Order: sequence, then structure tokens, then C-alpha cells
Amino acid sequence: MNLTSYFISFFCLVLFTSCGAFKPANPGTRTTTSRPPRKPRVAVDATSWIRTDITQHAQDLLGIAYKYGGNRPHEGFDCSGLVRYLYQGAGLDLARRSRDQAKEGKLVNAKSARPGDLVFYKRPGGAVFHVSVVVEASPGELWVVHATSSRGVMRENVLASSYWKPKMYQIRNVLQ
Repeated sequence: MNLTSYFISFFCLVLFTSCGAFKPANPGTRTTTSRPPRKPRVAVDATSWIRTDITQHAQDLLGIAYKYGGNRPHEGFDCSGLVRYLYQGAGLDLARRSRDQAKEGKLVNAKSARPGDLVFYKRPGGAVFHVSVVVEASPGELWVVHATSSRGVMRENVLASSYWKPKMYQIRNVLQ
């Protein structure tokens, strides 16, 4: 083999193994506010696969710092930047701002919420100011991942939160 063949072989080796070397930003700082996440059921169709991908990726980002206007793990996230990043990773494009994301998809009630649905929040008389993504839903529990200014990307049961529950405005299925 000549030098060119070695170079091409080395380049191919680096190219095909480099993706596996990347890890989520700040892996040592992940935090949760409750029990560890459950393993999702096996996806049986495209929408189920996308829901599983979004919720698993969301939980991989726990502990990432908050940054207003942040769109990427290395810089930090705000709430709508996190949601947009998760959906872009699954091949879907959402609006950048939470109040615009709240106009997409179909309205669903809390009892029908599924992983991958979006929960929007607003204060009385105000506009939508926050968004989170559902990662687990069961009777009396609605577990979401969201980027908060006080704690960064975190997992939380919003139905048990005295802060978030009264501000819940709507839940939307943007995957339909």
C-alpha cells in the first residue's frame, strides 16, 4: 500500500467512528426531581418512533444550563430552543418562540397527553411564556422535560407543581 491508500483508510476510519465519540454536554451534571425515567415501549410506527426519539433525547439533555435564546447543548437552552432542538433532531421544524409553537398541531386534553406532546403555560391575561415536552403521562401525573431559568433542563411532574400547574394553558400534539 502506498501513502495515499493509508491516508484514505485512516480518513475512513475516523469518519465512520467519530459520531460514536460524541456525548451530551455536561454529562456529570444531570439532575432529576424524581424517580429515574422509565424505558419507553417499543415503537411500532413512525409517529411512535419519533415520540420515543424525542423523549429519550430530552432526558439525555437533563442538567444542561439555561441560556436565554439558547438553541444548542454546548451553549445552553431556553424553553422553546430546547423544544425546537428536540424536534429538529427528529426531522421536524417548529417555530422558535413558545407563543408561536402554541399555534401548531392539535389541541389535546391532559388525559390524552402522550410523550412528545407539548405543554404550554401562561399567566392570567398574558401570552404564552413557556413550553415543555411530555416524557411520561399517566393518571394524575404529567412528567415533562423543560428548560427553566432557575435549574436548566430538568424533568418534573407539572401536575404536582404548585408553580407550573396553575399556569398550564394547553397541551398540543404537533406530531399528529
